[in-house]
Amino acid sequence: MQEYKLKRGFSPDIERIYEEVGKCFPVDIKRDGDKLSVSYGVIKELSVSMNGKMLVVDTDMDVSSVDDELILDTNKRFRDFLLLATGYTAKERRNQAKKAVAK
Repeated sequence: MQEYKLKRGFSPDIERIYEEVGKCFPVDIKRDGDKLSVSYGVIKELSVSMNGKMLVVDTDMDVSSVDDELILDTNKRFRDFLLLATGYTAKERRNQAKKAVAK
């Protein structure tokens, strides 16, 4: 499970997150209260919820896949989702994670 900080101006609204999941993963989105779940590509289950102003993401991957195209597509869609949901690029998220560990 990973928590991501939202950039200023990005609403911690689960409805907005629902829309971003739908943009990145063209599959049915399961909803259980304030928790969203999808299954796409090599991701068996991607669970997304909000914890205050933090985006909580839990992934379960299918590591048995050997199709490189499927792995690359899934990874790109996941990174795109995180960018749309948090407002931070992968590099910015990495730097924030380093700061959090240093505390």
